[in-house]
Amino acid sequence: MSIADSSVFPAPVFKDTVLGPLFEKVKAHHVEPFRRINQAHCVMLAETGLLTPEQAQAIASALLDIDRTMDVKTLVYDGSVEDFFFHHERELIGRLGADLAGRLHTGRSRNDIDHTVFKIALKEAIDRTATKARALCAAMIEKAETEAQTLIVAYTHGQPAQPTTFGHYLAAGIEVLLRDLERLEDARRTTDLCSMGAAAITTTGFAIDRHRMAQLLGFSAPQQNSYGCIAAVDYVTSSYAALQLIALHLGRIVQDLQFWSSFEVGQLYVPSAFVQISSIMPQKRNPVPIEHARLLLSLAYGRASGMLAVMHNTPFTDMNDSEGEVQVGGHAVFEALDRALDLVTGLIEAVSIDTERVAHNTDCACITITELADGLVRAEGLAFRDAHEIASVVARAVVATGKSLGEAGYVAFCPAFKAQTGRQTSIGEAQFQNMVSAGHFVAVRNRFGGPEGSVLRGALHGYRQELETLAASAGQASEREDDASAELAHLIHRLAQIPQSMKQARG
Repeated sequence: MSIADSSVFPAPVFKDTVLGPLFEKVKAHHVEPFRRINQAHCVMLAETGLLTPEQAQAIASALLDIDRTMDVKTLVYDGSVEDFFFHHERELIGRLGADLAGRLHTGRSRNDIDHTVFKIALKEAIDRTATKARALCAAMIEKAETEAQTLIVAYTHGQPAQPTTFGHYLAAGIEVLLRDLERLEDARRTTDLCSMGAAAITTTGFAIDRHRMAQLLGFSAPQQNSYGCIAAVDYVTSSYAALQLIALHLGRIVQDLQFWSSFEVGQLYVPSAFVQISSIMPQKRNPVPIEHARLLLSLAYGRASGMLAVMHNTPFTDMNDSEGEVQVGGHAVFEALDRALDLVTGLIEAVSIDTERVAHNTDCACITITELADGLVRAEGLAFRDAHEIASVVARAVVATGKSLGEAGYVAFCPAFKAQTGRQTSIGEAQFQNMVSAGHFVAVRNRFGGPEGSVLRGALHGYRQELETLAASAGQASEREDDASAELAHLIHRLAQIPQSMKQARG
């Protein structure tokens, strides 16, 4: 069946809904990586002899001229070419002619170019976010060290449970954030494998040097399997899964900050610089930056979920589902998460614990009663179940009086002890008061991972070392990429000038 087709590419609706918007997104986000790939490929082709010195000089000069003269911001997509790649190639052809300009594309495809562009941009975004996350971690460690002995009420199931310290609480969050940073670093390692040289799918018959391309572009190594270079988008999924977990885990801590700052709990004081007033209720202190932090983290989480959902049930091949639209869409995840990380860092540095309110809540809720049971086992030699029953009776009696454990506890304790054991207790009132104090509760919990001061300080020292290791690893990667960028700039300019030694070697 023959179908007459007089249509001309691109269809207006395709131009307006896909090609034009994609062109604008490339202009905004991917021009610099594309420029570096062209330069690196030119250098590699010259070094492998796939371009003669004269050809390499002409192409290098033209590439640099395009960089100098083409004002990317003013470009408007008119449909005369398919995308930015072909627009750039048209610029190259205009300077060199089709035959010579076309030689730059030897041994490569838009497929491997695209994924390499995306990886370069994604690495840069990951690095910015990781820097902010490390800054938050450092702020949390600093705060935890300062607040290592500041008592708070710890909650389980929304109810007062036991005393601990603000430093101990923050240390738990620090451990999670460090693991999140390790997951992000692992995702970056996946992203740090170069796709160039895979060409469309299966590499090429030309004697290109994939390792040299990876080196020139600042990657740690080429991604080995060429099919995977254009199909395995786990560099995308692992990156956004890591970002999603940062948002999820940090959001739980922010939710606690919101709860602790409520009037009914009140153990967290948020300074006035982070408080908005009501337009009608003059008594209100609204710590709305905490809400904004929660919102931004939820936005980051949701947007990251969207990135993963787009990849779900897609074919294991090169596909538009993993390319320009979604890659640029991912920047919204970083935008929300970066703002949240900065905001939470500022909040952590600014907030403090209302120690009077903590003491009041501790007394009212009888949250040191666990240590009374434990202390009876140690001091009186009771079985834990008997000690627990005595402590339970004391707690109920104290709560019924409306007084604190320190005020009414000993009066209730003595008869409860005798009723359970059939004898008088050897514990005097002063010893009892110490046993049920929050300070004692924390001090005796000196097991590995507990809140006692020396144990906690040892943990924080270890966290700081872990953070320094992560920062050093990031610094090494950054240094390698900076060195590669400097080398590439040097080589492309030198190539454009054809050093005399190359002319003599050619002769």
